[in-house]
Amino acid sequence: MAEVTKEQIETALKGYIEPHMEKNLVDAKCVKSVSIDGDKVNVTVELGFPAEGCKDEIIEQVKAQVAALEGVSSVTVGLSWKVVAHSVQKSLKPIDNVKNIIAVASGKGGVGKSTTAVNLALALAAEGAKVGLLDADIYGPSQPRMLGVSGQPESRDGRTLEPMQSYGLQAMSIGFLVDEETPMIWRGPMVTQALEQLLNDTNWDSLDYLVIDLPPGTGDTQLTLAQKVPVSGAVIVTTPQDIALLDARKGFKMFEKVEVPVLGIVENMSIHICSQCGHEEHIFGEGGGQRMATQYGVDFLGALPLDIRIREETDGGKPTVVAEPESRISQIYREIARKTAARLALQAKSYAAKFPNIVIQNN
Repeated sequence: MAEVTKEQIETALKGYIEPHMEKNLVDAKCVKSVSIDGDKVNVTVELGFPAEGCKDEIIEQVKAQVAALEGVSSVTVGLSWKVVAHSVQKSLKPIDNVKNIIAVASGKGGVGKSTTAVNLALALAAEGAKVGLLDADIYGPSQPRMLGVSGQPESRDGRTLEPMQSYGLQAMSIGFLVDEETPMIWRGPMVTQALEQLLNDTNWDSLDYLVIDLPPGTGDTQLTLAQKVPVSGAVIVTTPQDIALLDARKGFKMFEKVEVPVLGIVENMSIHICSQCGHEEHIFGEGGGQRMATQYGVDFLGALPLDIRIREETDGGKPTVVAEPESRISQIYREIARKTAARLALQAKSYAAKFPNIVIQNN
């Protein structure tokens, strides 16, 4: 019996399309090594995104593809992941200790963007990444309450802030620095300066992803983010109804103009399931997020139901992903997190950290 070749194994592996990247592992450059010892094969896979929730499934699929080859009696698969920094807007360079910044945006308020942002951050952490959350809404910060965190951040040197910790996340918000009921009666320039300080003066600790919860709209804060903050990708949150989609399209166009790639669209409050009888109803219309994703050629990351538990749990300071980690809703958030990170993993890498600083001296 002829020994199987590396080429045969790689061809077999191309038969499995990894669902989050929508690409096979060979073309996605995730197969790091293939070793053959007689009829025994060892495959090492390194993903570019955290995949705690689906690693067993990927291993089984890889095994099945290779085991089907003639001349193979056993297959072992080693799977790991490594998150790297990805490219940002041309004029900017990444922030120290933050590999990737993901902006979560919506064109209008009331679509559940902050709830989506906090659960996305917690889901990325549950998948095995080191994650931070920056609340960029200066006028209406909601993340302190959603994360169940109170008190003020420490400053060890009088100039920088230590991020607050909650459920394994590093978090920062203007809400930690002012009283919950104190209104921020500030003009635009003060708001944008505050955002820059919260981002740059926080001692983030080796983050794979920093999720930024943007305020709704396309105003000063969003423009500052687009021009001064090195963003690797954006996620647009909408509800299915036409009014929300109109504004979500404006958010999409804004990121397009400033060359920030949109990783995908999340449709929130997609369907209402009656807690009494289980009847399903599309209160806000149906399929709007999917149509928008198709129209603009971006990924539809997932649809979330209108469910009272999501609201109760975030209001109570323990979002769904940590309150009910095994629930169907948490699984949807984790699937959205994996898809978001996988789409980012396929983008161009940033080599900013590898370039030396050039110093010109007059001798």
